Amino acid sequence: MRALLQRVSEAAVTVEGAIVGQIGPGLLIFVCAMPDDTNATAEALALKISKLRLFIDDAGKMNLSLAQTGGSALVVSQFTLAADTSRGTRPGFSYAAKPDVARALYEHFANHLASLDIPVATGQFGADMSVALTNDGPVTIWLDTAS
Repeated sequence: MRALLQRVSEAAVTVEGAIVGQIGPGLLIFVCAMPDDTNATAEALALKISKLRLFIDDAGKMNLSLAQTGGSALVVSQFTLAADTSRGTRPGFSYAAKPDVARALYEHFANHLASLDIPVATGQFGADMSVALTNDGPVTIWLDTAS
């Protein structure tokens, strides 16, 4: 799986003019399932994200995890993280998991993250979403379970 994390002071996802998910301080997590991913892959990624020390402690160091701060996660599916731009000028997306597999893994990831006592809000899988965020830092981290 691939994930792009952005530390935010707030973030929201809107579909057809209605907010479907929003959080205050925490992480906006764009996630993409790849063809060889499994539930175990999704669980490992969720666990790693819950423990990543991306938040500032009292000494001003990035030393606290999402779990330690009580922050929330807004999980948004984004198949374009699998873009192949190696040929031409139009990205290919054949490296992304098929939609039925991707949906199941996306939901499993979000559910597992919630089971780790992280408050989770989500976007709407497959929808045309508008994502609004206030980046904090900015801190943006790319994770790929294949590497």
